[in-house]
Amino acid sequence: MNLTRIAEIFTGKARPGVSGTDYSQRTKRLVAVFFVVLLVMGLLQAFTPGPFRHFFVDFVLTQSLILGIAASSLIFLSAYGGMISLAQVLMYGMCGFVVGNSVTTLGSKGLKLGLNPWVGVVIGVVVTTFVGFVLGVISSRSSGLYYLMITLSFGVIGTYFFGQVTQLSGFGGVNQVRPPGYIGEPDSATNPERMFYTTLVVAVIVYLLLRYVSRTPFGLTLQGVRDDPVRMNSLGYNVAMHRVWAFTLSAFVASLAGVLYVWEWRSISPTTINLFGIIDLLVIAVIGGILMLEGAWLGAFVFVALENYVRDVLLLNNWIGEDRFRTLVGAVVLVLVLACPDGLVGLRRIRFAIPMSIVGGVVWGTAGGVVIGSGGAISGIIVGAVAGIGFAGLLNLVKEFDWANSMAGSLGKYRLKVSAPRTD
Repeated sequence: MNLTRIAEIFTGKARPGVSGTDYSQRTKRLVAVFFVVLLVMGLLQAFTPGPFRHFFVDFVLTQSLILGIAASSLIFLSAYGGMISLAQVLMYGMCGFVVGNSVTTLGSKGLKLGLNPWVGVVIGVVVTTFVGFVLGVISSRSSGLYYLMITLSFGVIGTYFFGQVTQLSGFGGVNQVRPPGYIGEPDSATNPERMFYTTLVVAVIVYLLLRYVSRTPFGLTLQGVRDDPVRMNSLGYNVAMHRVWAFTLSAFVASLAGVLYVWEWRSISPTTINLFGIIDLLVIAVIGGILMLEGAWLGAFVFVALENYVRDVLLLNNWIGEDRFRTLVGAVVLVLVLACPDGLVGLRRIRFAIPMSIVGGVVWGTAGGVVIGSGGAISGIIVGAVAGIGFAGLLNLVKEFDWANSMAGSLGKYRLKVSAPRTD
């Protein structure tokens, strides 16, 4: 991979076959193992105190699954439609606001309609999906960088809309959102795992749904539109409407993440969907792999784990604060993009990346666990694995780059320019 490949990804010109068909079977096994591990962790929390209970499972893993669902809507558009959308945060945020206004009875902001939580869910999903259809119609005839900027403007407009319309939210947001009774309160000792299991089931359903859609005639046509829209249009396919329906489906998926978000946090505010939130979701997709669905949850887990444990990293804990967290995340993204442009799902393509990530995670995690504790161990494993991937990627870049020929070619061009005879 090189910088041209990275540019193709972000301009919508990448051919997903290079990442979708080459190692899809391996990534299917990888994501299956990932979900099984999550399920086992959820079972362990009922019996095991410490890091498996309340925080790691009920917060870190649950947040990873929620953000993974939102990121999967972005990756679906990118991988199968060739469209990088920055409006997905607006989609799940809008659903959260609609649900909050529908079900709340207390709090300082919102309509406080006091409806049944399930009625609020239906209203939120329907409204968000319809708005997604409208926005899809507006942006359907653009592509590449223009599509990116149009969807970014949608997200920014949505942030200021909910911030300034105090009847719906205001900058203080909507608080005290009621989830269904079976979930209960997040700090209840009787049912701490119900939100986690609900989110896990929704994540599995979303993954299977998007995989199924990608194999239907609509999904195959959408991939043809992504590869060569002019040719598909000449064959009689309505390119714009395929993009509209793809965006509508992604809005529906993102709305599910919005429902789970307000159930988990019991509140939502415009800061959730601001520019930082938009960038965070894009970073999650890039870390996991922006051209494969499996990368959504892998990238979300790494991002959430870094966000919660990175301040306990051995040798970095005295340097990393709230104001420097995004600097570290940017460094991690830079390392992964340079070392493995296809994201974490493409590690098998990089020689020695997986062994080096294991060695780095074990060494740094063990040292962090001995010196700091369980938080240092978890953060050390993550940062050490990223460092190992970066080191392996650097070795591959150095090995693949022909320094001698490059220097000789540059000098040869320079000499040619200097010694060229005058023609006047």
